[in-house]
Amino acid sequence: MISRRAPSWQLILADLALILFLVTLSALAREAPEDGKGLATRPSRVDAAEAPQIAASQALYRPLAQGPSLKQWLSEQPADPRATLTIFARHSGQVSDSATMWAQAKALADSAQGGGFAVRVVITRGEQSDLYASLAYDAPGKQVAQP
Repeated sequence: MISRRAPSWQLILADLALILFLVTLSALAREAPEDGKGLATRPSRVDAAEAPQIAASQALYRPLAQGPSLKQWLSEQPADPRATLTIFARHSGQVSDSATMWAQAKALADSAQGGGFAVRVVITRGEQSDLYASLAYDAPGKQVAQP
């Protein structure tokens, strides 16, 4: 003979704890924070879908004295409107080096304009200066207005 027992007190306590958690969570969502702005009106972090993604490179370019110019190199690459040319400039942190790397990166970006590729420049600080361009199928981010 099989007997059925009433639910034990542990199961009832777990249900009550879950209900208390949900009630507390809903009350926190409605509560106005100290700054007077609700959660919906606060500026949020960049959504993952809006953040630019840097994909693995399909082709890399490094400016060399004996090598082709960026414009020549881009003309040899397959034209694809989905491709993004990202120019990476790394500087050592010194003011003069930072200005030099910015000028070189800007010159590369200017020479790439009109090639049918979206162009962006990423400048970071590193141990040594470096400059190269990457052609990849990146997910473009939200357009940022320049001053």
